Amino acid sequence: MIKFIKQLIVAYNRLNRFIPRHLQIAFDELGETEVRGVRSNSRIIEYLSTCDMRPDSDEIAWCSAFVNWVIISDGKIGTDNLLARSWLNWGKTIVKPRLGCVAIMKRGTKEWQGHVGFYLDSNNGVVFILGGNQSDRVGVNGYKEDSILGYRWFKEESINIRS
Repeated sequence: MIKFIKQLIVAYNRLNRFIPRHLQIAFDELGETEVRGVRSNSRIIEYLSTCDMRPDSDEIAWCSAFVNWVIISDGKIGTDNLLARSWLNWGKTIVKPRLGCVAIMKRGTKEWQGHVGFYLDSNNGVVFILGGNQSDRVGVNGYKEDSILGYRWFKEESINIRS
């Protein structure tokens, strides 16, 4: 996995002008990590401030807050919701994933539980997602393709590309 992430970063550095701006914003956050104990990472608290509930601790599920923060930082409207599955109602459904689309996944045993992040690639039944709260940090993780509930894209076709 470390080798894949290093290759991804090299590719990102070479091609970053072709990557949607919201994904560039997400890449710039790689490595932000929860702080154990009573203290919290102020950057994660900033992500959480973009949602309807505004907890004061980074030790909660914050994947949706990260996606909201990225989308809002790109000048778009997110879901304003801490629930990952809230993204199933955002933007428009796309059948075939594309770089930077929002990927919503199953997680846990309850109907409301889930995980959300930005699609990067897939290979041999594994989908690679850049997201928040992945091993308590912003990172890239692989998930089983059959855990995907849906892919979403902005309602408007125009996206911001780095100039």
